[in-house]
Amino acid sequence: METTLDKAQRSENMHYLPLTEEDKRKMLEEIGVSSFEDLLKGIPAALRDPELRIGEALSEFDIQNLMKTLGKKNKSAADVLSFLGGGSYEHFIPTAVGEIMRRNEFYTAYTPYQPEAAQGSLQVIFEYQSLITELTGLDVTNASHYDGSTSLAEAAVLALRQTDRTKILVSRAVHPHYRQVLKTYFHETPYKVVEFGFGEDKTFDRADFESKIADDTAGAIFQTPNFFGVLEDLEGVSDKLHTNGSLLLLTANPMSMGSLRSPGEWGADVAAGEGQPLGVPLQYGGPYLGYFSVSRALMRRIPGRLAGMTQDSQGRRAYCLTLQAREQHIRRERAASNICTNQALCALAACVYMTLLGKEGIQEVAELNMDRAAYLRRLVADVPGFEVRKDQPIFNEFVVKSKVPFKMIEEKLIEKNILPGIDLSQFYPELKNEFLVCATETKTREQLENFVKELGKC
Repeated sequence: METTLDKAQRSENMHYLPLTEEDKRKMLEEIGVSSFEDLLKGIPAALRDPELRIGEALSEFDIQNLMKTLGKKNKSAADVLSFLGGGSYEHFIPTAVGEIMRRNEFYTAYTPYQPEAAQGSLQVIFEYQSLITELTGLDVTNASHYDGSTSLAEAAVLALRQTDRTKILVSRAVHPHYRQVLKTYFHETPYKVVEFGFGEDKTFDRADFESKIADDTAGAIFQTPNFFGVLEDLEGVSDKLHTNGSLLLLTANPMSMGSLRSPGEWGADVAAGEGQPLGVPLQYGGPYLGYFSVSRALMRRIPGRLAGMTQDSQGRRAYCLTLQAREQHIRRERAASNICTNQALCALAACVYMTLLGKEGIQEVAELNMDRAAYLRRLVADVPGFEVRKDQPIFNEFVVKSKVPFKMIEEKLIEKNILPGIDLSQFYPELKNEFLVCATETKTREQLENFVKELGKC
């Protein structure tokens, strides 16, 4: 017997979208094209319907072997001696973090809209928010963002809306990927992203920054430690911006806040950045999570969702979503953001990590990072052919200048199973033969000395 589904699948007129031909015609007319094909002109014809060359089916046994073979082509930080940093950092993560993350009630849970069924998830978010708030020194933290770059871009959106102005200033010493995302966010909009430079010491150019503050400046973005690993001196920056009616937006490695001045102590209005250092593995670049904290005055501008603690009808402690100015909850034109899904599982990892280490533990790890990087910098300074600045405060990475191209250094050290760092000329063409080296608490004295020994042979 033919079922309704069979009839539907057989029907050539089955609609999967509630659009009539007349609807489509009106939409195309409004867009200004004559047909759907006209919308695809920018895509080469050869790519629109390419031939899929899929081999013969394999058995489960063969598939497993194939995947193992392909997987062995990757190298994790555990397989090499890595000095990569630049936004993603190798840290020791207690085993308990992974064990708790993989509990079914967390691993399979999704959006905690129903408080009567999601008290555990809501409590985790609340605890995460509370810990990040304490770390950043600000008043309110949301449930998290996709990653550091989108979190910072949302901070810029907040500043533009709060001030009703059109320009965001950003230091060129801010992570290049974050600046690219900012430009993408505001491409083809009335808003402008204007960069100010950095000096030979790799810190922001204060004169250039101050010269670009104007009546249309909504806020300025700084990073400390900045992309070069140098701690910025932001003394007076918040006063300068606030006098102009602008906001200070600060991004920083959250691990550094365990030992250094927090965004709140710098007078920041918003702290937004990458939370990966807090218990999230490198994972070949993601998924990570973005943290986002604001002052109390900006609480109702915060994108995403907030979990709050309250009482139920019987006076018992309970958790619920408190603020959620998202497009799917309120009118679109009033929404703070429409891409602010929180990274609940990664936020859980950060929450567990911070809880296990505690305040003193976070401070200790931060100090170990500073110690390792400072020791490595002293060693590199004595290697002929390489230069470093020893007079600058750093956290866990620093810039090395060499007399030979970085590519040659990288090729030689990879043969020794060492990843020497990040080529800065790919982001800053003027920084030829300069590269960024990172040393976290995961590096032993012997590993640091071995790296310098091999570097001296390049």
